[in-house]
Amino acid sequence: MSSPTNVGHPLDASISDALTDLALDMRWSFNHAADRLWEQLDPELWELTHNPWVVLQTVSQEKLRSVTADPDFKKLLTQLQEEKTHDEKSDGWFQKAHPNSGVSTIAYFSMEFMLSQALPIYSGGLGNVAGDQLKAASNLCVPVTGVSLLYQQGYFRQEIDTQGNQQALYPFNDPGQLPIRPVRKPNGEWLRLVLPLPGFELWIRTWQVQVGRARLYLLDTNVPANPPEYRAITTELYGGGPELRLRQELVLGIGGWRLLRALGLQPEVCHLNEGHAAFALLERAGSYMEDSGQNFDVALAVTRAGNLFTTHTPVEAGFDRFPPGMMERYLKKYAEDKLSISFEKLLALGRQNPQDSSEPFNMAYLAIRGSHAVNGVSKLHGQVSRRIFQVLFPRWPEEEVPVTHVTNGVHMPTWDSAGADRVWTLACGKNRWRGALANMLQDVSAVSDSDLWQMRGEGRRILIHYVRRLYTRQSAARGAPTEDLTRAARILDADVLTLGFARRFATYKRPNLLLHDPARLLNILTNREHPVQLVLAGKAHPQDVEGQKMIKEWIEFAQRPEARSRVVFLADYDMLMAEHLVQGVDVWVNTPRRPWEASGTSGMKVLVNGGLNLSELDGWWAEAYSPEVGWAIGDGREHGDDPSWDSTEAESLYALLENEVVPEFYSRDERGISRRWVNRMRASMARLTPIFSANRVVRQYADDCYISAAAAFHRRAEKRGALGTDLVAWQAELTKDWLSLRFGSATVQQTGKQWLFRVQVFLGDMNSDAMSVELYANGENHAGPVIEKMSRGERLTGEETGFTYTALVSATRPTADYTPRLVPQHEAALIPLEAPFILWHDSPTWR
Repeated sequence: MSSPTNVGHPLDASISDALTDLALDMRWSFNHAADRLWEQLDPELWELTHNPWVVLQTVSQEKLRSVTADPDFKKLLTQLQEEKTHDEKSDGWFQKAHPNSGVSTIAYFSMEFMLSQALPIYSGGLGNVAGDQLKAASNLCVPVTGVSLLYQQGYFRQEIDTQGNQQALYPFNDPGQLPIRPVRKPNGEWLRLVLPLPGFELWIRTWQVQVGRARLYLLDTNVPANPPEYRAITTELYGGGPELRLRQELVLGIGGWRLLRALGLQPEVCHLNEGHAAFALLERAGSYMEDSGQNFDVALAVTRAGNLFTTHTPVEAGFDRFPPGMMERYLKKYAEDKLSISFEKLLALGRQNPQDSSEPFNMAYLAIRGSHAVNGVSKLHGQVSRRIFQVLFPRWPEEEVPVTHVTNGVHMPTWDSAGADRVWTLACGKNRWRGALANMLQDVSAVSDSDLWQMRGEGRRILIHYVRRLYTRQSAARGAPTEDLTRAARILDADVLTLGFARRFATYKRPNLLLHDPARLLNILTNREHPVQLVLAGKAHPQDVEGQKMIKEWIEFAQRPEARSRVVFLADYDMLMAEHLVQGVDVWVNTPRRPWEASGTSGMKVLVNGGLNLSELDGWWAEAYSPEVGWAIGDGREHGDDPSWDSTEAESLYALLENEVVPEFYSRDERGISRRWVNRMRASMARLTPIFSANRVVRQYADDCYISAAAAFHRRAEKRGALGTDLVAWQAELTKDWLSLRFGSATVQQTGKQWLFRVQVFLGDMNSDAMSVELYANGENHAGPVIEKMSRGERLTGEETGFTYTALVSATRPTADYTPRLVPQHEAALIPLEAPFILWHDSPTWR
């Protein structure tokens, strides 16, 4: 990458290098101090792009010399350099919390990363989660390395034509204009990977993105040596058909793991952000085979201990599936040559029924069968995921399906406004997001009413000015007449209650629930004493006709004469627009159909800025909501796509706005402050912001997942995989002998205040140490199930493999609640994730 010294008289080398180093480190995307640096170089270009690398390459040498001669600019540049150097060299939260972690690298794979508008390789929620967690890992010094793809076009850009229809545009991502660098070998050669595909060896270029202390590596197939169809593999995100998607996921998973190996990295932990990269688990096992000489089964048993799968999908149909024939073309040779297994064995890893030759290959199933832990992204989504994946664990109770949850959070320094940053810094200190967030609740609770109200008003005013500029520019681009441009420049009011609604337009998100009764909505918006205004944005997938219709409905509503001054739809929703919206709106509205919002993160972003949420009790809001922090619609139950329930919830939404939200905002004291509103702001900021921050998420992953996964991997890998070998032998014994197990009679008697259960068990050919006999009862009052391990007694008379097992439990529940069962047992195995066998006593009649 060239530095900004290639025209005119050269700039001082030290300043040039410092500016280049800062521009190519995306820590500026969450450092407000750096904004002032780039604004001084080119305020207009900075406002439009928020891309320091573009600003630096575009600014004239004359302007550079002038600005960099300013003592204040030099002081700020020096300060930013010193902060960067200090952050890179000092230990952080992770080193202090886990000084002997045994973790050198955590590989984090994701199909997309949302780091900044300057690097448009994202679509929405999945990339938001990945980008925010990578930034938080940098803040906390957690050794996370990201892996993704460099898309030539990324996700589509949206234009709204004069008829209100969405048009999809695909501008080219020029690598020279992106804050990325080629990955170089020590000899300066560009690091290139080779991935065999049918009839051709695919060349893959590699790039790196610096994100503070963390790095993101990007794979790129747009190499001149590749045929056009292979160069196009990394053309666009979520475009094309299943074959393009399969090729992308092969590059991401297999190519991504090979890149890490080529860099000399040996990750103890591999974290899959969705199942797109699940082929990385196969490649990791194959690499271990090469290193240890073990077979595939042992290699998978060893390496899966260090793998974590996070699912974001709330419906079973959302997982990527590939037909067997397509899989055979791309992976048969890989299975046989790289993994030394049959292609059928590879297919079995991605099927519910390995014997069904017509069943497609499911990437989520592969991710589960290759991982040590699986989690959803909210408490409710964990429950939904257990229901979805229960098919892989037949006869296991849904609540024991091995899926936990880690509720998402957002990177607050990315999403807070400059005004909010000042308030938080005064209350909690400059380094508040670099540690464990101790005392944050108390510190924020002490912020004065006037400071919070002033912060909210400032944020709204800045948003209104932004909307006016952007809407005027977009209207002019559509050829709007002069009177419309004049109106656009005056749209909205900086003193009016402002609602925000921005997200992907899809039917399950119900973006038009507010439009259920247009007349009633108009009455709310145009109330003379208590007016309300609404800012909307969002894209519909180019193939989602219904989603595009809903966008057009909103645009037509916004063009009504009576609504024009109170409603605006902004085209081309992206990260930069999202920053402005979440920093300025008073209330964020979200209306998904429960339980199809796995988590949702947009509403979390308003928390740090004092915005409030009015949302369906779904995803994260089902955990976060209480009457003191916001408003909720829904009854906490599932109603499918019942139109009558949509009507009920629309009525609830209107009623909340009319009777609670609007009156509370406009109920002011003698100083013009709504004390009730400010109290709600304070409660939301203090209680929810720390909990729903990416800081908490990354610390939770580190404490609960990464450390234990690394330890389990090390334990299984030592002595050339001795424990992995033992686990494979144990699994083979279960497969061979499980069907020989059976139950005999079962009896119970009361002993004081306890039940004494006895059950006969015939082990057949099974080693008794390989299984456990348990007494099971469903949980009550939202508690977990009761599971009591039964003790083996004497051998049954005349039976070689028959034994009596007993258990004592409290007699507070009837005996009919309890059922004996047999489950696998191994001290190092995760049950049922690694052994889904189970045998229940068929309706025992306790005597």
